[in-house]
Amino acid sequence: LSDASVSEADLMAGRFDGAGVRNWIVNWQDVSQRLLQFSGTFGEVTRAGGAFRAELRGLSEGLNQVQGLVYQRACSAVLGDARCGVDLTRAGLSHQAPIVAGEDGVYRIAAAAGFAEGWFARGRAVVMSGAAAGLVGLVKFDQTEGVVRRLDLWVDFARAPEVGDVIRLEAGCDKAADTCRDKFANFVNFRGFPHIPGDDWSTSYPVSGKANDGGSLFR
Repeated sequence: LSDASVSEADLMAGRFDGAGVRNWIVNWQDVSQRLLQFSGTFGEVTRAGGAFRAELRGLSEGLNQVQGLVYQRACSAVLGDARCGVDLTRAGLSHQAPIVAGEDGVYRIAAAAGFAEGWFARGRAVVMSGAAAGLVGLVKFDQTEGVVRRLDLWVDFARAPEVGDVIRLEAGCDKAADTCRDKFANFVNFRGFPHIPGDDWSTSYPVSGKANDGGSLFR
């Protein structure tokens, strides 16, 4: 496939990952006469011989995705999605600032006053301006260094933003019940099972001095 709107920079930045693809056979004399031959998405995109090659995945690819819920202690929702319900535009849950320095997945922005150390750990860093606008990185940890805030990403942006570009930080969530309750006041929407017994419980044995009546472990 060849098109001037599909640039090398955008492909390298991952902007076309998972892009929808439709293939039609069309009567060139009357383009309203057409037949859809293929509908799917981009899969793996590779580069070789001065060109890019994209794997096409059909509609059946969705059948390979995990369906349903898993019983686990951690929350299964994504912070800010419909199941979670947290409004990330709410005061105290995000911060925007320009980049003052950065390379190899480590960026420094203007200090975020009022935010505790590690507030954005496990959160998202979204590039808001510049050539890398729209790209998202996941924050490994963050800390204050004098008048700047240091961000370490798990994986660097596919296209590194430049000094002066604005980054939006979103509060991080470790999926724990205590975090949901204390940090986001959202325990009513918690999507995990914090009281489910762990693996060690299945191998435990009665101990004198402790309740062994089969009742709740969290009384």
